[in-house]
Amino acid sequence: MKKNILMISLMILMSSAVFAQKNYLEESKEAKTKRMQWWDDATFGMFIHWGIYSVPAGEYNGKGGGAEWIMETHKIPTAEYEKYAAQFNPQQFDAKQWVEIAKNAGVKYIVITSKHHDGFSMWDSKLTKYDIMDASPFKRDILKELSDACKAGGIKFALYHSIMDWHQPDAMSKGSIHQNTVNPDFNKYREEYLKPQLAELIKKYDPAILWFDGEWIPEWTEAQGKDLYNYLRNIKPSLIINNRVGKGRDGMQGVKKYKDAAGDYDTPEQEILAGAGQDYWESCMTINNNWGYVKADHNWKSSQTLIDNLVDITAKGGNYLLNVGPSPEGLIPGPSVERLKEMGDWLKVNKEAIYATKGGKTYKEGEHIRFTQSNNGKFTYAIFNKADNNELLLKTVQPKEGSKIYMLGVKEPLVWTKKGGDVLIKLPAELPCKYAWTIKMM
Repeated sequence: MKKNILMISLMILMSSAVFAQKNYLEESKEAKTKRMQWWDDATFGMFIHWGIYSVPAGEYNGKGGGAEWIMETHKIPTAEYEKYAAQFNPQQFDAKQWVEIAKNAGVKYIVITSKHHDGFSMWDSKLTKYDIMDASPFKRDILKELSDACKAGGIKFALYHSIMDWHQPDAMSKGSIHQNTVNPDFNKYREEYLKPQLAELIKKYDPAILWFDGEWIPEWTEAQGKDLYNYLRNIKPSLIINNRVGKGRDGMQGVKKYKDAAGDYDTPEQEILAGAGQDYWESCMTINNNWGYVKADHNWKSSQTLIDNLVDITAKGGNYLLNVGPSPEGLIPGPSVERLKEMGDWLKVNKEAIYATKGGKTYKEGEHIRFTQSNNGKFTYAIFNKADNNELLLKTVQPKEGSKIYMLGVKEPLVWTKKGGDVLIKLPAELPCKYAWTIKMM
């Protein structure tokens, strides 16, 4: 009898443990601010779109287009697309080298695709054979190598994961050309594949961020997004999750359509907010035209443009997630590496005005000046990419009377004078870097 009572008590305790889930949707503002602090201070991240779609490299049967969307763009049948997995053998992949490139660029966190819309898993998943270890000749755990390299290099590791899946029969969106099953069961896909894979990723690789995409399919709802958000935060409470976990994203501008939408931050895509953001936000953008590797895409943004983007985003209170698309051999393209290095060289001089700063309502003056502030509000930084006659005229933000003004990268204080209601700053004859410069003032 005592044994039966003990067994019943144990079952009740186990049942209570299962249902004792914390509701992270009711997290306090203070708790969220503390959780988001490292991300908010980091400012600059690297996005990596890499998968078996790098093998066709943006071309199918002699026709261009598609990149990571090539399966859908060219209506490639699932069985035929699977053949790219057998050709994916990136022998030149070096996780330590990738992290070194990121560190040299001044990047603070890396987000890599664990599974894109094509459904191929870039790790050794126990839930499918359609993964890097079982379906490709590479037989190496890319995510493990990169997460270990990030940890050793002091960079936060994060994962992109697609909610939709063109390979899983039960996940087939209504009307999809990949729908080869009569009765797809999306609930089964969600509960028996999507969520278990995400739990697997968290437990195996301990990502700091989960970056969702593909939430626009009709089967996905805001309620499912909130459920998934809470499920994942219960596995790892410190996890940061973007707003594409639910249905609240308002198009490519990426901001929430309603206040209580699931997710921790907004996600503008290939654009920068027109003004200062009202919430946490991150602009994800490509260095050339495409996210995934496309061998014919040589339309590289200039280092000037990339640095200007970083400055503009920072002044408006956001983060910049800049994408690279590695080749099927496992190499980050040379032009990307060159531009990232230029950004890193610039940040070595101007990092104080970028990391751990905040934007504000007064974030710009004209087209060539942007303002940031130190988190403690003590210093204001004026970052400019153009000046005439070796002078800078500031009309909007002015230093305290009698204080010293410095240019980052220059030891001696600068000469400045009041000119009516404006401030005229005499610039050094020799500037400390290229592309843009920073005035520091109290």
